[in-house]
Amino acid sequence: MTDASSNEPKDATPSIIAQHDAMLNALPFSDTRDFDDAARGFLGTIENAEITNPQGRTVWSLKPYGFLSSEQAPPTVNPSLWRQSRLNMQHGLFEVVPGVYQVRGLDIANMTLIEGDSGVIVVDTLTSIEGARAALDLYFKHRGARPVAAVIFTHTHTDHWGGARGVLEEDALATGRVPIIAPNLFMEHAVSENIIAGPAMLRRAQYQFGPFLAKGVRGQVDNGLGKSMAAGGVALLRPTDLIMATGDRRVIDGVEFEFQMAPNSEAPAEMHFFIPRYKLLNLAENCTHNFHNLLPFRGADVRDALAWSKYLNEALRLWDGKAEAMCGQHHWPVWGRERIGTMIRQQRDLYKFAHDQTIRLMNHGLTAAEIAETIQLPKSLEGAWHGRGYYGHIRHNVKAIYQKYLGWYDANPVNLDPLPPVESGKKYVEYMGGAEAILARARKDFDKGEFRFVAQALSHLVFAEPENETARALLADTLEQLGYAAESSTWRNAYLFGAQERRQGMPKTPPRPPMPRETLAALRTEQLWDVLGIRLNGPKAEGKHIVLNWSFSDTGEIFVLNLENSALTYTEGVQAENADASFTLARATLDEVIAKLTSFPEAVAAGKIKLAGNPMRLAELMGLMDEFPRMFEIVEPKRAVVS
Repeated sequence: MTDASSNEPKDATPSIIAQHDAMLNALPFSDTRDFDDAARGFLGTIENAEITNPQGRTVWSLKPYGFLSSEQAPPTVNPSLWRQSRLNMQHGLFEVVPGVYQVRGLDIANMTLIEGDSGVIVVDTLTSIEGARAALDLYFKHRGARPVAAVIFTHTHTDHWGGARGVLEEDALATGRVPIIAPNLFMEHAVSENIIAGPAMLRRAQYQFGPFLAKGVRGQVDNGLGKSMAAGGVALLRPTDLIMATGDRRVIDGVEFEFQMAPNSEAPAEMHFFIPRYKLLNLAENCTHNFHNLLPFRGADVRDALAWSKYLNEALRLWDGKAEAMCGQHHWPVWGRERIGTMIRQQRDLYKFAHDQTIRLMNHGLTAAEIAETIQLPKSLEGAWHGRGYYGHIRHNVKAIYQKYLGWYDANPVNLDPLPPVESGKKYVEYMGGAEAILARARKDFDKGEFRFVAQALSHLVFAEPENETARALLADTLEQLGYAAESSTWRNAYLFGAQERRQGMPKTPPRPPMPRETLAALRTEQLWDVLGIRLNGPKAEGKHIVLNWSFSDTGEIFVLNLENSALTYTEGVQAENADASFTLARATLDEVIAKLTSFPEAVAAGKIKLAGNPMRLAELMGLMDEFPRMFEIVEPKRAVVS
C-alpha cells in the first residue's frame, strides 16, 4: 500500500509492473524498422527543437523530454508507450524523397514542404505561428530560401492550420496572391469544433494532452501522435480555394496534385493527395503510426469508422502500386510499394474490424462497456505497431462507435435519468456504510490491483465529501496507477492529471485572451452571431425582447439580430422597421471591438460606427452574455453554481 498522505507521485505497484512484463513478452519489440524510418533522411535541426516567441518565452522544446534517452522503460511507463514516446523524439528537417521534405518534432504535427518549379508548397502549418516560422526557416537553411507558392490545409484541426500566419507574409495575405487550399466545408467545421465549443474543449484537452503535468517518468511522456501542442500564437486564415470532390486536381507551381476527399473521418473536413511527379502519397491523419481516436477526450463529433475504412480502401484503389513513399501529417514516412500497401490495408481493416465487431456485439444486446470488455483485435492487427492505441484505443473507440449509432443511453431505464454526481455520491456512501467502510475496502482492493473499481467507489466518496482528504489522496494514488498501466498516451495523461488535480487542485491560469483579429476576420458574420448566441444566459434573458439592425459597409451585408424567448436569432438580408437600435459600420470594425483592440464607444467617437435609436439596448443585450471560465472542476464537485 502506498503512502496516501503524500502529495508526491508514487512508484508503480507490483501489479502494474507485472502487466508491463507481460506486454514486453507479448509484442515484437525486436522489430526496430520504425526507428530506422524515423531517422531516415535527416538533414538538420534546431537544438532541443526549442522555439521562442518574440518576447523570449519558450513555446516549444523537447529538452524536458531528455529522460527518454533510455531504451528501457521505467516501471511507471507502459513499455509500448515508452517505445512510441522515443520514436516521437526525432526532430528536425527530413528528406522524404528528393523534392519533398518534412519538419517533424517542432510541434505535435508535421509540416510537409513540396518543391515546385520556382517555390515551395507548404502542407499544414503546425499549431503556432512561431513554430511555423521556425520550421520554414529550418527548411530555408538547408534547401535555400524560396517563395511560398501555396499553403494546403489537409483538415480542420488547429495543429494543422494554427501557424499559417508564420509562413505567409503580410503582402501575401493582403493581395491573396498565395492560394490557401483546403477541403470543402473547412471553415464551417474549423469554427464549430474549435470556437463554438472551444471553452469546454480546451479545459477537457488539458486531460487529453497533459500540458500541466511535469514531463518525466511519473508524468507526461507523449501524446501518441507527437509530444504535445505548442503554446504560441494561433490564427485561423480563410482558404481561398476549396477541393470539392475526389478526383479534383490542381497544378501548383508546376506540380500536379490528385486529391481524394475524406469527410467525417479523422476530421469532419479532411482530404488526401497523391503527387505523380514525386510518386508521393499523403493520407493526412488517416493512416498514421497508431490507432487513432474516434472520439477524443477533448470532445468532437463522433468520427465515422466505416467511412474511414472505406476512404483507405479507395486510396488503395486509386494509388496502390503507384506510390513509392507515403508520409502523413504526424509521425514518420513509409517507403516501398509493398510496405505502403500493407500499412494501408492493415489500417483499413483496423477501423473496419472495430466498426463491424462493435455493431455485431451491439446487435447481440451488449452495451458499450460490455463491448469494450469483450472485443479483442485479431493477432495480425494486435502485433502491428502502427495499430496500437497510443492516441485512440480499442476500448474507447468501440464506445464511440456505439454512441454514433445508439447514443449515450444503453436502453436500461435505470440509466435514463440517474442522479447527478454529488447527489448519487451521497447515496452511494450512505448505502455502502459510510466513508470509513468504503476506505477500508478500497485499501484492500488497491493492494490487490483492482484499481478500476477502487477509482469508481472513491469517486463517489469524493463527490459526496469533497473535503475528505484521505479519500482524495487514495483516489489520486489509484488514478496514478491506472495511468502507469496505460498504453494509450491520452489515457495516461487523463489519469495522471486527474491524480494531480486531486492532490493540488486546478492549475492557476491567466484569463482567457481575446480571439485574434485574424481568426475573427476569417469567420463569416453568421458564424460570429452563432458564437454570440451560445454566450446568452437564458435565465437572465427571460422575458426580454431586443431587436437590433446591423449594416456592414465593407461587406454589404445586413442583418437583424433578435432576442426573444431567451434565444438569440438572426436573419440576413433584411432590416426590422421596429428595431430598438440600428448600427452601420465596417465588419472589420466589429472584429476590432471583439478582439479588444478598441471599444464600441471609442469606435462611435471615432466615427467608425453610425447609430440610430437607443444604443443602450445593445449594452443591455451584452449584459446578458456569460464569460466562460478557463477552468472548471472535473474530478470533484463544481464550486460555482451555474444556472
